[in-house]
Amino acid sequence: MRKPMLTAALTATLVATAASAQSQGAAQALYDSGKWQEAAASAAALNTSAGLALAAEATTAGASMVPDAQKKALFQKAQDYASSAIAKDKNNADAYFELARAQGRLAQFSGILQSLGLAGDMKKNLDQAIKLNPNLAGAYVALGLWNSNLDEKGFIARRATGADKNQIAPNFEKAIALEPNVAVHHIEYANALILQKKKAEAAAELQKAIAMPADTFWQKRDLDAAKKTLAGLK
Repeated sequence: MRKPMLTAALTATLVATAASAQSQGAAQALYDSGKWQEAAASAAALNTSAGLALAAEATTAGASMVPDAQKKALFQKAQDYASSAIAKDKNNADAYFELARAQGRLAQFSGILQSLGLAGDMKKNLDQAIKLNPNLAGAYVALGLWNSNLDEKGFIARRATGADKNQIAPNFEKAIALEPNVAVHHIEYANALILQKKKAEAAAELQKAIAMPADTFWQKRDLDAAKKTLAGLK
């Protein structure tokens, strides 16, 4: 009698896993189409680490589409989602990455002392993400931007955080080596190069980006931004 019960329990588990995967896929599809609010709500409702990480990603991305007065609250919400994702699975590299990404965005809307504190937390979370998944290209992009933005702020920011301009290019190059056909990596590298007044190198990266296909709502948005940035460099 025990065997059928075990089989039934296993079947129920497999069905639940498949349903969760389908729901995660549905939330991802909403996000890819630009419906970030619905995507965040759908992903968070799954109450899984992967779902909460996606909710954080969608919320951070969505903040780029609202007035500045509303951005800070969304970045804080994204932080909450990512922290909850980590609480459910401390080995979820994507969750640490999303927490770092939300912190980086939030730092742009914070005072100097708070932003430097967030920069320190961001670096720790990116390091942890890479420790858990050394092939997480986005984390290297974020590290490249982290070093670039803090280096640009001057000596005090560099001294307080340990940012190093010599770590900008290696991190971007690592990301691009891992995912050479992801346009946003080239776009973000271009942004970092522009901060360093390297316009020719930035233009070269943007040329690579705009030659790549754009399928999702966000990729198309990145492509439009890349074209505008490139036009401004000429």
